[in-house]
Amino acid sequence: MTDARPVVAAAKRTVFGKNRGSLSGIRPDDLLALSLRELAESIPALDLSRIDDVVMGDANGAGEDNRNVARMGSLLAGFPVTVPGVTLNRLCGSGGEAIVQASRAVFTGDMDIVIAGGVESMSRAPFVLPKPEKPLDSGMKLEQTTVGWRMVNPEFPQHWTDSLGECAQRSASEIGIGRTEQDEWSVRSHELAGAAWDKGVHSGFAFSVNGLTRDESIRPGTTMQTLGALKAAFTTDGTVTAGNSSPINDGSVAALITRPDLAADLQLTPLATIVSSVVVAVEPDRFANAPVPAMHKLLQRNNLTFDDIDLFEINEAFAAIVLTVLKEEPRINLSKVNPHGGSIAMGHPVGASAARVVVDAARNLQQRGGGRAIATACIGVGLGIAILLEA
Repeated sequence: MTDARPVVAAAKRTVFGKNRGSLSGIRPDDLLALSLRELAESIPALDLSRIDDVVMGDANGAGEDNRNVARMGSLLAGFPVTVPGVTLNRLCGSGGEAIVQASRAVFTGDMDIVIAGGVESMSRAPFVLPKPEKPLDSGMKLEQTTVGWRMVNPEFPQHWTDSLGECAQRSASEIGIGRTEQDEWSVRSHELAGAAWDKGVHSGFAFSVNGLTRDESIRPGTTMQTLGALKAAFTTDGTVTAGNSSPINDGSVAALITRPDLAADLQLTPLATIVSSVVVAVEPDRFANAPVPAMHKLLQRNNLTFDDIDLFEINEAFAAIVLTVLKEEPRINLSKVNPHGGSIAMGHPVGASAARVVVDAARNLQQRGGGRAIATACIGVGLGIAILLEA
């Protein structure tokens, strides 16, 4: 009987650019096209007309990424016009959700070959105007769309719609996570991310764009002293700063999801099998805690314990997020977490980040010679996603 369990068969991503940096001159649909084209060209045996769908995460959708950026990117990449495309938005989990949806379609037999991932150009996120109730309403104002809430529904409790940084600060304060711990985690992220690039960990996956040869936000020389000089970013006397938060970034990720037998036909050695996934919901301002119940639900569903997991890729939206997870779930061995750094260093192009986390987990398992991994991310408005991979 053919093994129908979906696999990540191959993947490519752009290096991630920093805000208004090396990739900021590239439209998001063109940015996505780069990863799609790079992935397709790396698989000579792939007949592009066999692609059943292109599923992409994108958290903004208010600017040049409007009108279904997955479809726009595939056309710009030169894919046949017969290849469909769909764009998903689960905020910070969008790219992971795209991979999950693609894997489900493959598992059910509805599709054979799907390309999934995500894209975000936060540098190019536009300002928008709400449609006025009357012409030239005096209360009209420009709203930024780079990250976070805008045009908030007044029916929501105010604390639900606090900025992401304020919510991360609240979680850190309540659980007793101090400035030193957060800055230490940030230093760790930069050191590990820089070392990973030096060792060639991302070779064959991340590719250069516009002369940028590695993720632009990595600062290997980051120290406790440099971070300690930064002021609180979200509250007057808080501990969350720009230095222990993820930056604003641009980038795209594309992964080929298929069955093992079709991967073999394409002369590909799968990176990992996508075993299971869950999403959970908590109070909107408690999103920092959401990866914990997500992982609990995932492990319970698969009759596993934390000891059965060899690797945890936890998206570093803030150092406070990862530290909250580790304090709430002490059974997670620190040595298994983000061994090559995380989004604080590599960057957090929102729609692409969870896809990067999933693929990094898959590639890491392959490099280790096998095992199990959980890729997880907190998500704005009180959501969490967790994905189980096996190699």
